[in-house]
Amino acid sequence: MTHRTDRVGMSARIEPLVLLQDIGSVLDGAESFVRTYPELAVAVAFAAVALVGGAYALLRFKRPMGTRFLETLASRDEVVVLMHPNPDPDAMAAAIGVACIARQVGTEATLQYTGQIRHQENRAFRTVLDLDMDAIDHVSDLAAEAVVLVDHNEPRGFAGAEGILPFAVVDHHPGDGTGEAFTDVRTGYGSCSSIVAEYFRDIGATPVPPDMHASEVTAEYTLPSTVSTGLLYGILTDTNRLTAGCSAPDFSAAGYLYPGIDEDLLNRIANPEVSKEVLEAKARAIAGRQVQGPFLVSDIGALSNLDAIPQAADELIKMEGVTATVVVGEKNGNIYLSGRSRDDRVHMGRTLETALTDVPGSSAGGHARMGGAQITHSDGVVDTDGGARIEREVLVKRLFDSMSGET
Repeated sequence: MTHRTDRVGMSARIEPLVLLQDIGSVLDGAESFVRTYPELAVAVAFAAVALVGGAYALLRFKRPMGTRFLETLASRDEVVVLMHPNPDPDAMAAAIGVACIARQVGTEATLQYTGQIRHQENRAFRTVLDLDMDAIDHVSDLAAEAVVLVDHNEPRGFAGAEGILPFAVVDHHPGDGTGEAFTDVRTGYGSCSSIVAEYFRDIGATPVPPDMHASEVTAEYTLPSTVSTGLLYGILTDTNRLTAGCSAPDFSAAGYLYPGIDEDLLNRIANPEVSKEVLEAKARAIAGRQVQGPFLVSDIGALSNLDAIPQAADELIKMEGVTATVVVGEKNGNIYLSGRSRDDRVHMGRTLETALTDVPGSSAGGHARMGGAQITHSDGVVDTDGGARIEREVLVKRLFDSMSGET
């Protein structure tokens, strides 16, 4: 037994010496190679550095988008989370989600928007969830230099918007806008809220049930119940209750959010009181509808509540035999259009763009199932009475032609 122990001890002393000799031989060989082939040695060194750098970049690229977004937010002391003009529940939900992530990494976040919050569900969303958001009119109103765009990818709707280079962009709409530090535009998703929900899942955030406080959850990152509820409602509104324009990730995001949903808050947001003017606008849209085959156009005339126009479009698309519809309304001399489609032949965003081709002061866009447009008088498109110059009959004909593919 003693002899075996001695042999083991001797081997232990000899092995390091052998290893040092081997390393020395390798170094001597490397030195000789460098002296003999200096150019080749330099090339090999550069190749090794490039290989290591490429592998590192690949590993960083493969990290979940939520992790990358969290690190991007953590690199700034403060950010502005900017919604599109007249924000809807999807924009507001995405904004509060981004702000929640930012604050959990120590970054101050301010929610801002342009325009107004008019639709009764939008107002209920803000009130029920008690959201702190500021309206802005000018670039100087922005609360921070770093601007994170949510639910749109190009700043718009306020003076000086064209000079803004966004710090980050999170969106599901088509467009060419990008962020300086981070860009995530997924046009295959039905809502921006689904993308933000995935960010929480990527960073391992735990949804907090409505009867618990975040402090009771032992997790590095949490998803408060109010934010879960908001994100789910954002998904539901932009996908028509998960029945149109949605994808597998939208369903997956809704499932992830479910443990944190407050059903009482959700019900209060989804079922607010409807104003008399909205109901009257819907009635005018039904009574004044024009139908050509499966396509419908209705001009509801002048009104003060612009949100009645998309709500009327939502009602008319439900009519039996109708597969695409556009509702036209007017306020302060400007014409506003809202379209809906459940017809694979009619991409509503492109339909409205085509119908308003060459119309001065017009802008249009949207998705396959939903689109919006307007014709403003600010560009001189006015007649002597102050109204929009394009004749309503011509506009209606253009809309029908565009839906039928004749233009």
